[in-house]
Amino acid sequence: MNNAIVLLARLLLAHIFLLAGINKIGGYAGTQGYMESMGVPGALLPLVILLEVGGGLALILGFLTRWAALALAGFSVAAAVIFHTNFDEQMQMILFMKNFAMAGGLLMLYVHGAGAISIDAMRGR
Repeated sequence: MNNAIVLLARLLLAHIFLLAGINKIGGYAGTQGYMESMGVPGALLPLVILLEVGGGLALILGFLTRWAALALAGFSVAAAVIFHTNFDEQMQMILFMKNFAMAGGLLMLYVHGAGAISIDAMRGR
Protein backbone atom coordinates (compact mmCIF):
# COMPACT_ATOMS: atom_id res chain seq x y z
CA MET A 1 0.00 0.00 0.00
CA ASN A 2 2.82 2.45 0.85
CA ASN A 3 4.34 2.01 -2.61
CA ALA A 4 1.06 3.05 -4.23
CA ILE A 5 0.85 6.08 -1.92
CA VAL A 6 4.39 7.16 -2.83
CA LEU A 7 3.48 6.85 -6.52
CA LEU A 8 0.34 8.92 -5.94
CA ALA A 9 2.37 11.55 -4.08
CA ARG A 10 4.80 11.77 -7.00
CA LEU A 11 1.93 12.17 -9.46
CA LEU A 12 0.25 14.85 -7.35
CA LEU A 13 3.49 16.82 -7.00
CA ALA A 14 4.45 16.38 -10.65
CA HIS A 15 1.25 17.38 -12.38
CA ILE A 16 1.43 21.07 -11.48
CA PHE A 17 4.93 21.39 -12.93
CA LEU A 18 4.14 19.43 -16.08
CA LEU A 19 0.99 21.44 -16.81
CA ALA A 20 2.63 24.77 -15.94
CA GLY A 21 5.53 24.04 -18.29
CA ILE A 22 3.23 23.04 -21.13
CA ASN A 23 1.11 26.17 -20.58
CA LYS A 24 4.24 28.33 -20.72
CA ILE A 25 4.99 26.92 -24.17
CA GLY A 26 1.54 27.96 -25.39
CA GLY A 27 1.76 31.38 -23.76
CA TYR A 28 5.46 31.91 -24.36
CA ALA A 29 5.42 35.65 -25.15
CA GLY A 30 3.13 36.51 -22.25
CA THR A 31 5.16 34.47 -19.78
CA GLN A 32 8.40 35.97 -21.04
CA GLY A 33 6.96 39.47 -20.65
CA TYR A 34 5.76 38.71 -17.12
CA MET A 35 9.17 37.37 -16.13
CA GLU A 36 10.85 40.50 -17.47
CA SER A 37 8.36 42.74 -15.64
CA MET A 38 9.45 41.02 -12.42
CA GLY A 39 13.13 41.56 -13.16
CA VAL A 40 13.90 38.04 -14.41
CA PRO A 41 15.53 37.77 -17.84
CA GLY A 42 13.04 36.38 -20.36
CA ALA A 43 15.90 34.42 -21.92
CA LEU A 44 15.63 32.04 -18.94
CA LEU A 45 12.16 30.87 -19.99
CA PRO A 46 13.39 27.86 -22.02
CA LEU A 47 15.26 26.64 -18.92
CA VAL A 48 12.15 27.13 -16.80
CA ILE A 49 10.06 25.14 -19.28
CA LEU A 50 12.71 22.40 -19.42
CA LEU A 51 12.82 22.19 -15.62
CA GLU A 52 9.05 22.12 -15.21
CA VAL A 53 8.30 19.65 -18.01
CA GLY A 54 11.43 17.54 -17.56
CA GLY A 55 11.24 17.57 -13.77
CA GLY A 56 7.53 16.78 -13.83
CA LEU A 57 8.07 13.83 -16.16
CA ALA A 58 11.01 12.63 -14.05
CA LEU A 59 8.79 12.59 -10.96
CA ILE A 60 5.99 10.79 -12.78
CA LEU A 61 8.34 8.11 -14.05
CA GLY A 62 10.39 7.95 -10.87
CA PHE A 63 13.58 8.62 -12.85
CA LEU A 64 16.40 10.50 -11.10
CA THR A 65 13.68 11.36 -8.66
CA ARG A 66 15.80 12.73 -5.84
CA TRP A 67 17.60 15.18 -8.13
CA ALA A 68 14.41 16.25 -9.90
CA ALA A 69 12.69 16.78 -6.54
CA LEU A 70 15.59 18.84 -5.22
CA ALA A 71 15.70 21.00 -8.34
CA LEU A 72 11.93 21.55 -8.30
CA ALA A 73 12.01 22.36 -4.58
CA GLY A 74 14.62 25.04 -5.18
CA PHE A 75 12.66 26.34 -8.15
CA SER A 76 9.46 26.50 -6.07
CA VAL A 77 11.12 28.54 -3.33
CA ALA A 78 12.78 30.86 -5.86
CA ALA A 79 9.49 31.37 -7.73
CA ALA A 80 7.69 32.16 -4.46
CA VAL A 81 10.29 34.71 -3.42
CA ILE A 82 10.48 36.37 -6.85
CA PHE A 83 6.88 36.30 -8.05
CA HIS A 84 4.58 35.96 -5.02
CA THR A 85 5.65 38.44 -2.33
CA ASN A 86 2.87 41.00 -2.68
CA PHE A 87 1.09 39.90 0.49
CA ASP A 88 -1.43 42.72 0.20
CA GLU A 89 -3.09 40.47 -2.38
CA GLN A 90 -4.48 37.36 -0.71
CA MET A 91 -3.97 35.25 -3.85
CA GLN A 92 -0.26 36.12 -3.92
CA MET A 93 0.07 35.05 -0.28
CA ILE A 94 -1.71 31.78 -1.04
CA LEU A 95 0.57 31.15 -4.03
CA PHE A 96 3.61 31.92 -1.87
CA MET A 97 2.49 29.41 0.77
CA LYS A 98 1.58 26.85 -1.93
CA ASN A 99 5.07 27.04 -3.38
CA PHE A 100 6.65 26.55 0.05
CA ALA A 101 4.32 23.63 0.81
CA MET A 102 5.23 22.00 -2.51
CA ALA A 103 8.91 22.52 -1.74
CA GLY A 104 8.33 20.70 1.56
CA GLY A 105 6.74 17.73 -0.19
CA LEU A 106 9.51 17.67 -2.78
CA LEU A 107 12.17 17.69 -0.05
CA MET A 108 10.45 14.69 1.55
CA LEU A 109 10.62 12.96 -1.81
CA TYR A 110 14.31 13.85 -2.02
CA VAL A 111 14.94 12.27 1.38
CA HIS A 112 12.84 9.13 0.88
CA GLY A 113 13.22 8.54 -2.86
CA ALA A 114 10.78 7.42 -5.53
CA GLY A 115 9.59 4.21 -3.92
CA ALA A 116 9.28 0.74 -5.43
CA ILE A 117 7.07 1.72 -8.37
CA SER A 118 9.69 3.71 -10.26
CA ILE A 119 12.46 3.55 -12.80
CA ASP A 120 14.89 4.38 -10.00
CA ALA A 121 13.84 1.21 -8.15
CA MET A 122 14.11 -0.90 -11.32
CA ARG A 123 17.61 0.45 -12.00
CA GLY A 124 18.64 -0.36 -8.43
CA ARG A 125 17.69 -4.04 -8.70
